[in-house]
Amino acid sequence: MATSSNPVLRPTFVTTHSTLQFSSKFFFTSFPSKPTTSKSERPMFKLHVSSPLNKSPASASTKPNEETIFFDGGAHYGDLLANLLLGFSLLWLPLTVAAVFRAFFLRYRFTNLRVTVISGLTGQERSDFSYKVIKDVQVVPRFIGEWGDIVITLKDGTKVDLRSVPKFREIAKYCLSMADKPAVLKEGGLKGI
Repeated sequence: MATSSNPVLRPTFVTTHSTLQFSSKFFFTSFPSKPTTSKSERPMFKLHVSSPLNKSPASASTKPNEETIFFDGGAHYGDLLANLLLGFSLLWLPLTVAAVFRAFFLRYRFTNLRVTVISGLTGQERSDFSYKVIKDVQVVPRFIGEWGDIVITLKDGTKVDLRSVPKFREIAKYCLSMADKPAVLKEGGLKGI
């Protein structure tokens, strides 16, 4: 059997200033200790590994009407963990099931324009409201203040209950500041679990 001059399973790498090129040529021997710069017959694929250096900070600024996200996430993982541990008792099992559904099928998004609550198995249920319709924001700490519930009262009397929100105090203060209300939080309900 004749031996080839090219080793087997050896990718060809060509590096430039901001581009790393990979060859689609693979053989079946050991990898080289450093990249080679030989030209091959096969086409080369370029992979850009750095961003352009001429990007100015002025172009990175956002427009005032553009929506920026303050918080986007689901229920706090501690709520799920605590309920899973307590779920071994038959009495706590319904609350554990509710915590599992909150953890996997509920998302909160707070932007500079609105509050969005996305729920459902595929995220088909969505509730949006603007900060202009917020009348009051209350927080209820859970599990020594690690997470908590946020109760947002709208001007039409509707109460929106957001359960097991991480960083709930920061988010509630953000809601009050965006609604042009004084940033005094009302803590209600039982403190603790």
